[in-house]
Amino acid sequence: MNIKNAVISLFLILTIPLFSQQLAENKGIVTVETKLTYLDSIKKTFVNDDLASCVDSLWMKELTNLDLFNDITNDIENINIDEKVDYELSTELLKSRLEAMNAQSPFRIEYNQSLENVIKSFLKYRKKSFGRLMAISEYYFPLFEEEFAKNNVPLEMKYLAVVESALNPKAVSKVGATGLWQFMYHTGKQYNLNIDSYVDERSDPLKATAAAAKYMTNMHAIFGDWELVLASYNSGPGNVSKAIRRSGGKQNYWNIRKNLPKETQGYVPAFLATMYLYTYRNEHGIVPDRAVVQHFATDTVRIKREMSFKQISDLLDVPVSQLQLFNPSYKLNVVPFYKEANHYLRLPIDKIAVFTSNEDKIYAYAQREFELKESPFQNSTAIVKSNNYGAQTVSQTKTKYYKVKKGDNLDAIANKYDVSVANLKKWNKIKGNAIAYGKSLKIITTENVAKITKNEPRIEIASVEVKNTNEAKVKKEIIKDSLVKNTTFYIVQKGDNLNTIAKNNNVTVAEIKEWNNLTGNAIQLGASLQLESKETETKEAVALAAELKNIEYIVQKGDNLGNIAKKFGASLADLKDWNHLSDNNIALGRVLIVTKNEAEIKTNQVAANSFKKKENLLATSQKQEKSYFVQKGDSLYSIAKKYPGVTVLDIKKWNDISGEEIKPGMKLKIGG
Repeated sequence: MNIKNAVISLFLILTIPLFSQQLAENKGIVTVETKLTYLDSIKKTFVNDDLASCVDSLWMKELTNLDLFNDITNDIENINIDEKVDYELSTELLKSRLEAMNAQSPFRIEYNQSLENVIKSFLKYRKKSFGRLMAISEYYFPLFEEEFAKNNVPLEMKYLAVVESALNPKAVSKVGATGLWQFMYHTGKQYNLNIDSYVDERSDPLKATAAAAKYMTNMHAIFGDWELVLASYNSGPGNVSKAIRRSGGKQNYWNIRKNLPKETQGYVPAFLATMYLYTYRNEHGIVPDRAVVQHFATDTVRIKREMSFKQISDLLDVPVSQLQLFNPSYKLNVVPFYKEANHYLRLPIDKIAVFTSNEDKIYAYAQREFELKESPFQNSTAIVKSNNYGAQTVSQTKTKYYKVKKGDNLDAIANKYDVSVANLKKWNKIKGNAIAYGKSLKIITTENVAKITKNEPRIEIASVEVKNTNEAKVKKEIIKDSLVKNTTFYIVQKGDNLNTIAKNNNVTVAEIKEWNNLTGNAIQLGASLQLESKETETKEAVALAAELKNIEYIVQKGDNLGNIAKKFGASLADLKDWNHLSDNNIALGRVLIVTKNEAEIKTNQVAANSFKKKENLLATSQKQEKSYFVQKGDSLYSIAKKYPGVTVLDIKKWNDISGEEIKPGMKLKIGG
């Protein structure tokens, strides 16, 4: 029995592919060919490298997160190094560990109660933060050590960047110190760091580290003590010199600490405590997050024309946040091109291969993007020299909404949509940097959209002037052949749907479907949609312009807005708008506007009814006298509507009526 079941099971397994294939053939699977955008067509021709990307997006967010910088800075500024902290670490064990560290370092690391308090404070309140910092340090520490080794600076100085900036190259202090090594503007200039509108090399890890190494070497030549070099790095050599004089010439940091600025008093202990936590992390159970990419897994390429991070991101499929991490010195998310200076772009090694293999195509795309931008003193319309088509680049503002996900921050969201954090805060009325999980954020973006218009020759227009009986001169322009037809084409962008396209172009979804033979609501990215003009294609068309007059009505006893609106064929909303009413209350004897721009309404109606035949228009303008007997429910307005070209004023004049009141059975003259 078991053998029989096994045979049946095997037979079923073998026949499943055949059955699936037959089913697919019966269903008739259709492959939809997607129209490629210019960007996709460029990328499709790229020569790709087989190396896999080794960058994790979550780790990228960690590298650009400013939370750690704010936490560390706050600790150093506010920590009370004389306050004891309750943490399970014996003083004797700490002394022995500090002694072991001292033996391996040029720093004089000696136990004191203040240092013990800071170490225990970090272990108690910042253990998790240091786990995150240790992962980031795997990216930066190798380049720090290489530069310090060249300049004979103790390798332990790498921990200073943890204290200074929490290893964030975009960190900016309250007083404007910037980058991993927190250089002030003038100090950066003094050490040959370029700072202009596009570039701030204080945020460049390599160049800023080289400048920091030179600064430390110069300070050590002055003070001859690495602890005092640390103090001078934080407060400046002038404050250290003053503290030495006020301490009677003593030159040990711990002896002059009380005479240093308050922040610097906790600065060296914080540095030594950081060194301790890195050295004895295993003993204290600090498990660092692992870095997914190392600095040596990246390389640079010289840029030969200006390019934005957005363009590079689109072409190479590299997140903007990753480009910001690797190239933090570019302030505006743009790699500039100066003839007198070289600028380099740092990328993962696999992306370097793609870039260098497709440089010509990449620069061609950047040039095309530049040409599409509207320039001053230049017409924004580009003419296509074939088939009478005109192409125009139009900027469209779109409002999107983003729901905050776990792990999101304002900086990451702003980068995702290529907007600034300041604007993101402004649009959503956010004061700080905190955002709630699940909150919906408003994001306003501007996109360039290419519109193509087909222009057909304008035909001659003959003018016919007709006198209306109310002495309003109506100029009727009869178009002999057809109105100028403007057929506009819209290229579907990412995120578009029929509703947004219809709204932005002042047409309806039904019209778009009709003009493009669409049966459903699905549209393809890059597809060209026809957006016809709302001008009517007819053999003969009439444009009328007349003197515009409002029809007024005096409120009678028993009237209300509802029956007045019904009497004159208007809506309640129109009556309120025309008469600036906030509610439905009206006073007896009040004069109300019940028909706005009456002549315009009538003449437009005449035009609509007379498009088909020229004879109809002439018959309307040369009416013979007729009679009409008032029916129950009639009003002057409803009667006028029955006769094209006739207004309420006409009926009043022909019948010597001064008010609005008419009675059933009353005979009215229609026409002169």
